[in-house]
Amino acid sequence: MLKDVRVALVISTYNWPEALHQVLVSVRNQYILPDEVLIADDGSDSRTKNLISSFKQEFPVPIRHFWHPDEGFRKAIIMNAAIASSSSDYIVQIDGDIIVHPNFIKDHIEEAEKGCYIKGSRVLLSSLKTSRILASKEKRVTIKPYSCGITNRLNACRLPSLSKLFIKKHKRSHDLRGCNCAYWKKDFVAINGYNNELQGWGHEDIELAARFINLGLLQKTVKLKAICYHLDHPYNPRLSEQANYLKYKEVVKEGNIRCKDGLEGAVLNLEV
Repeated sequence: MLKDVRVALVISTYNWPEALHQVLVSVRNQYILPDEVLIADDGSDSRTKNLISSFKQEFPVPIRHFWHPDEGFRKAIIMNAAIASSSSDYIVQIDGDIIVHPNFIKDHIEEAEKGCYIKGSRVLLSSLKTSRILASKEKRVTIKPYSCGITNRLNACRLPSLSKLFIKKHKRSHDLRGCNCAYWKKDFVAINGYNNELQGWGHEDIELAARFINLGLLQKTVKLKAICYHLDHPYNPRLSEQANYLKYKEVVKEGNIRCKDGLEGAVLNLEV
């Protein structure tokens, strides 16, 4: 368990306030809360700002909202702005369509380890299950491994006593998903954060992970803990996917640790 370490939960979002509402409800219901919640907003309209403002009034920890204008998919830039402004030592990261288990933050804190970044897993929810959750007025959404409308059922099982048997550490980057991961902020700073050159959907997370590996970190995969549930939605346009993947492959081949345009160039006045 981390002691005397500040933990931030970073949530990336774009124009889906109905989903973000349920995400924030699940964060509010954590058994162990993060020290701060940072929302990295890639240009949402006023509905998202209004939603966050309403949560700020009653939330048990500070919520900070970072926003820039909608000029296409620029997740890397707004993520850098949010994390650069954080006072926390450890970053847990999800997307704005991820509902988290009540022990999510607790589990991440328990698995944090120097020299590693964390790769978690996710449970996929069906379109019907997603619609029902978004329409729900309940203060807590409960999803079980045997619930209807889910896939990856093993990923829905929280079994802390067995989780150690599934943990692996390796030099792997190609499978990181930003919807459930964690890392030390000092490591994020050392590699200059997300690569701002990756604009348009695709591979910004694995490019980040590749530079973590080149820095000397190991990927620590976590199973049966840090459970989260992915709301169903249409895919984003993927016009930039191939170009971004080539940049990832270049990082792997060349062993690059720092990107040229990243955290150091983050704009620090984007909090709203």
